[in-house]
Formats: sequence, structure tokens, C-alpha cells
Amino acid sequence: MTDDMGGNAAGQPAGGPRKPRSRGRRIAKVVALVLSVLVLITAGVGTWLYNHFSANLHTVHVNDKNLGQEKPDAFGRTPIDILVIGTDARNTAEDCRLGGDCGTGGYGNADVEMLVHISADRSNATVMSIPRDTMVDVPACTDPNDRNNSTSGYHGMVNSALAYGPQCQMETVHQLTGIPISHFMLTSFSGVVSMSDAVGGVDVCVDNNVYDTYSHLKLAKGTHNLKGVAALEFVRSRHGFGDGGDLGRTYAQHLYLSSMMRSIKSAGTLTDPARLYGLADAATKALTVDSGLGSAGSLLGLANDVNKVPTNRITFTTMQTDTDPNDQNRLVPAAGSKALFAAIANDQSLSSPGGGAATPSTSASASPSAGAGATASATASASGAPTASAVPAGQIDVRVENASGTKGRATELANALTAKGFGSGTTAVTSPDTTPTTVLRYAAGQQAQAQTVAAALGLPASHLSASTGSSGVTLVIGADWSSGTAFPGGSSKPAPVDTQQALADAHSQIAGDSSGCAPVSQYRTVELNGVVMTPTEAYAQATDVPNSAP
Repeated sequence: MTDDMGGNAAGQPAGGPRKPRSRGRRIAKVVALVLSVLVLITAGVGTWLYNHFSANLHTVHVNDKNLGQEKPDAFGRTPIDILVIGTDARNTAEDCRLGGDCGTGGYGNADVEMLVHISADRSNATVMSIPRDTMVDVPACTDPNDRNNSTSGYHGMVNSALAYGPQCQMETVHQLTGIPISHFMLTSFSGVVSMSDAVGGVDVCVDNNVYDTYSHLKLAKGTHNLKGVAALEFVRSRHGFGDGGDLGRTYAQHLYLSSMMRSIKSAGTLTDPARLYGLADAATKALTVDSGLGSAGSLLGLANDVNKVPTNRITFTTMQTDTDPNDQNRLVPAAGSKALFAAIANDQSLSSPGGGAATPSTSASASPSAGAGATASATASASGAPTASAVPAGQIDVRVENASGTKGRATELANALTAKGFGSGTTAVTSPDTTPTTVLRYAAGQQAQAQTVAAALGLPASHLSASTGSSGVTLVIGADWSSGTAFPGGSSKPAPVDTQQALADAHSQIAGDSSGCAPVSQYRTVELNGVVMTPTEAYAQATDVPNSAP
């Protein structure tokens, strides 16, 4: 395998604030999105720049075959799932200069890979890194833009699928995670450099002196503002952080991207027309996107959605992995990753309503909140932030009453709920009365439990009702639900995953947290003058090498 300066692994295929309108300039809105190398960013662009920024974008066609489909909530809103890729391809003179090893071309390898999930109600987002060293089954797939570029499938590193085009990389990640993927964004080395310059640099902290002799990152302990090549050295450093593998790099990248997002969302950035123009211009030039995002208008809509999510409700995670039993230098998905995948696929928030990592008692699930999002009392405040938290199905017993006039309905739905994992105390009874409308009643303190039930059955918020004269959660089936186990016109979703389980060993952090420092490796992961040593030892020895940043 080549080092992190690029190349393929052995055995792998080659490969916003508004500005007022004026008579001289029709500026309707200042907004643009950048999700470069792992990051979501929003900024504003005037409508008179629409064609300019659209022309900057490079688009690649993909189809939705084998990519799954996001499920709408009870109000027709759907999540957005974007695969963000940082490629090691050297297709330009600048990328060759920055990355070296100019013999590589084509799509390259997906050396940075993040799945960005934006919730249906736009109240939260999750960004999950997939380590490039992970061994997976790459499915049979064909590049829609080059029918001769195809594979019959193989077992190899997850990043190698990009050799067959973004479509194949998306299919590989979808097969691995079960999460639908609707879009992709891809950027190269030069894109990282231009974006860091456009935002005026990105502040990062390292907890010790570090010199990665492979990526050439050299920083003294403390906080630094990284621009240009220094930013690229930081996000590419494998040997400088953690245990010297790809996992340590993903944690450092999360700190970088969180800082970048906070910077872009700051008032200084969003109110400076010159910086906004430079940011939007750099972002659109840096990106290759699918045709669904291939215009400034498409990015404008996406940016508006992303900008609704506060940084303290954006969770960065890394897919849980174990060491590959067949190769200690490779990884395999850990069993715990299934809970993380399920939480994202279920459109479940992994941040608490007030910010910070979620726990079973405080996590807000976008699944129930999406189904109850029309009223603040059900799930969300006027600002869109959930005010009630999800409770795992196994902790909830439901009393199901049949008031529909159709025989057997209570038993049918009670069985459906237990099959979805609800408590063994779930019971079915027949009401002596009939009612035209189905209602889900909950006692004081049971609102979150009711939301979990509503999400599982696709029951809209308008059918939830607080009750002072009952205990627990009671589903009263009305004549409007005479058949089936999903409410007509609703959106049934799986019961929420225990968020503590989903985040276990996922190294989660919140974008709004500015207190973190990248942990410099304490292992002998680098080599200087033929001697293997730690990155801190290399820093002390390399007195003739200038620091990457002051």
C-alpha cells in the first residue's frame, strides 16, 4: 500500500443573511453551499451571479438505481442524504503539485468519505465518516457516464469503488449501511486549499507538537489558523493523530470541519460581500456534483435547508470498526455500526435538543418529531428544535382499543406494535363505543413515548392528544383506520434506535463545540532520517523544517 500521499492499496483497482434589493443590482438572496472535503457551508450569492456559479460546477450523471429512497414523513418532508467524497486523483497540474505521485488519474480513490444526513424537519444533521481502510463487498456496478468502466464486484477497500465512478461509490456505501443516498459531492486537493483560503483560514488545535513526515504537517502544540497547503496537510494527516491509522485522521477532520462551519456561519463572514463572493466562487469551482445538484438554484435550495440546522445540532461520528482478522492494517465494520446505520436511516437525531451528544433519555428523534412537527406541543418549538425526546420502543407498553367498528383491529395493531419491538405489556381491548377518528392519548410525562408510537404507525401529530384522565399511552382506533397497520396517508417508520447504543465507540462530537484538540499520536508512526519515531519526537528533531502555520 502507498502512504497517505495517495495511490491505491495493494490488490485494489486503480483508480444566510438577506441583502435588500437595490435598483442597480437585483440581489435577492445571499446563499451558497459548500460541502467540500467533508463540510457543509452556507453563504450568499446574488441572483445576478446565478449563471456564473452554475457554470463553475462540474456535474456527473447518476441514477437512483440501487441507492434506496428516503421516506417522507407524515407531512411529506424527506431527509437529504449526501455522500461527500475527497478524491486523491491528480487530474490537474495543481493537484499533482499538491499531492505528488502524478501518475494517478481518473476518479481516483475516495480517501475521504462522509455521509451527510439532513433530517426531514431540518432540525438536525449527522455527518458519519467511513474510514478508507474498511474492507467491504463492492457490488457489481457500471459508471453511467462510461459503460466500459464497470466491475462484476469484489471484496476490497471501500475507497476503491470510486475507480468505477461516483455511482459505484454511492452503491457501495448504500449496500454497506442501508442508508438511502440521493446526492454526492466530490472535491480534490486543490478544492481543500481554495476553500480554506476563501474562509480566511480555519482554526484548529493540536494537543502536542506534531510533525507528520508523510503529509508534511508540522505544528507546535496549541491553536493555529490553517490556510492553503497547511489545511490540506492537516486533513490528510494519517500518521500524526490517534494510532497513526485512518481513524485518527477522521477525528481530526471532524475538528477541522466543525471549526470551518462555525467560521462560515459567523456574522463576519455572512455580512461581508467580498468574502461571500470568494466563498461561493471557490465552493462551486471546487465541487463535482450529481446532476440533481448541478445548478446554483439546486445548491441554493439545499443551502437554505442546511442553514436551518444550528451547529450544536450537527453531530459528527465515525463508523464503528474492528481490526480485520485477515489483515491488521485493515478494518471491518463493527457489529455496533448497525445501530448507527439504523439511526441515520430512521432519520433519528443524534444530538440533544439543546445541543451536545444525545442519550436515550435526551435524544430527539426526527422520525417522531417529523410525524408530529406541525405543532410545537407535539415535538417542535417555533424555531424547529424538538422539545420532546425519543424513547426506545422496548420501554413502551401500549393499550390498544378498537373503537373502529371493525372486528379484530385491536389485536392486529397490538401484534404489529410488538413485532416492531414495543413492550410485552402491549394489550388489545375492544371499546364498547365507536369513534370516527383515531387518537393516540398519552398521560402527563408520556409525550415522548407517544411520539415513538406515532412514528412507528405513521400517525400524524394531529392525532396525538394529552390526557389527564389516563395513564401511559393508549391508541384508540377509529373508523378512519379500518385496515392495515400503517395509518392511511401517514408514514410508518421503524422504532427509534437507542441513541447511546448508536453512538457507542463512534467518537461523536458536536460541530458547535470549540473546545476540542486533535490528539497527536503517541506511537512511532513516522520516520525521519531512517529512524522510526513519534510525531512529537520528529517535531523536536526537525529543527530545519518550518512549521506549517505560525
